[in-house]
Formats: sequence, C-alpha cells, structure tokens
Amino acid sequence: MEYTCILLEKKGNIGWLTLNRPDVFNAFNDAQSYELQDALKQIAKDDEIRVVVLTGAGKAFCSGQDLKDIAEKENRSLSDSLYKRYNPIIRAMRNLPKPIICRLNGVAAGAGCSLALASDMVIAAENASMIEVFINVGLVLDSGSSYFLPRVVGSQRAFELATMGTKVSAKQAFDWGMVNRVVPAENLDEEVNKVAEYFANAPTKAIGMMKKMLNKSFHSDLDTMLDYEAWHQEIAGRSDDYKEGVAAFNEKRKPEFRGK
Repeated sequence: MEYTCILLEKKGNIGWLTLNRPDVFNAFNDAQSYELQDALKQIAKDDEIRVVVLTGAGKAFCSGQDLKDIAEKENRSLSDSLYKRYNPIIRAMRNLPKPIICRLNGVAAGAGCSLALASDMVIAAENASMIEVFINVGLVLDSGSSYFLPRVVGSQRAFELATMGTKVSAKQAFDWGMVNRVVPAENLDEEVNKVAEYFANAPTKAIGMMKKMLNKSFHSDLDTMLDYEAWHQEIAGRSDDYKEGVAAFNEKRKPEFRGK
C-alpha cells in the first residue's frame, strides 16, 4: 500500500510510525485508519523492527476523528467505522509482540487519546495534553478508551474524564499514571530515542511475551497467571537471547541480544 496519510520509516531496529495530516492535527479520515492498519501489519512481519515509535506530524499527536470527513458522508454507521477502522488498529497494537512507544508531541484527543492509552509506553512533551472529547459531540468512549482509561486512572477519575471532557495536562497525566515520562518539548526526541534504543537492543522475544502476559493479567486470576508464566518462561529459556544473557553474565560483559 502506498501511504498518503502516514509515514513509516525504519531507522536501524526502530520503526517510526507518524500520523501525517498536520493541517488537521492528524485527525483520522478513512485513508489514515486503513494505512495505519496496514503499517502495523508490515511492522509485525518485519523481524528487523524491534520497537515502534508512534507519533504525529506537526504540533499535534492526533485530534481524533476528522468530523468534517464524517459530515460529508450521509447515513454513516459509526459502529461499522469502529469495527472496520479503529478496533483493528487497537487490537493490532496490543497484539504486536514488540513495544510501542507513544511520542506524545501535542494534543491527543478522542481516538488519539485511545491510541496513546493503547501504547506500551508514553513519553510526553510538557506542552502535550490528553482529552476524551467524545462527550462534546454527544458520543461515548471508543477505540479501547473504556477499557484502558479506568485501569490507568481508576473508575471515578475515568468517569469524570469521560463525561466532562476534561483536558489533562502532561504533568497531570504523569501524576495519574497516563504517561511514563514528561520532558521539555525540546528534549522530547532525545528522550524518545534513548528509550527506543534501549528496546532496539533488548531481548525482544521476552518483551513480546511479557506484553502478552500483562494483557492477559487484566482478566485472569492468580492461578491462571502462574501457569501462563511457567509456559512462557519455558519458551524464553530456550531462546537465543537467554543463552546470550547467561553467557554474558558469566563472561562479565554486556549482552548482545538479537531478539530471538
């Protein structure tokens, strides 16, 4: 697929995925949603990419659905839009056996906020913000926000953010656990690159399995997770990265993980 609304660049073992409609603050139209789905599929198949950085072009991360685009299409089914456009994106992000770092460079609103919450880590610029803007147009949470938001901030805060459309500053988002790190805007790329480089050289196979384990823990009991841990630990123990990690420890050197 030739992309017109996103950019996919590979820098070493890092895949940079950029929403690229800066004139509308990277709001989603149909093309951008389908291109993002395709890009995530390409990343999943590319063994050289061991970490993904998801960001937006220009001043914003993503302002959600392009409402002008919707207004031009009569009798549009919003549920069909979710089933075909947004839900596959969120599922692909959570099922990707590689870490996704959200480079939160500006506002993340509506579905854009959902994208940030569905990422594995969020590194935000001080001037960034997050807002569940659905209520302002008489809609409900979608794209996974009803799942991720209360798990991050708790049910009372989630209710307030969802029903009042309260904008959350980067600092407040950090205090509430919605983002991992907040840095001055001029230091954002430096911090994102530092974290991305760590994951680009980390034991990717183990990280992918831990991502699956943490996903499963949301709806599992302790006994289920103990068994799930044992199963995945057996797989990890047979990996090349485990052999390299043990060898490096015994040889008193830094391990060189290959992600296998």
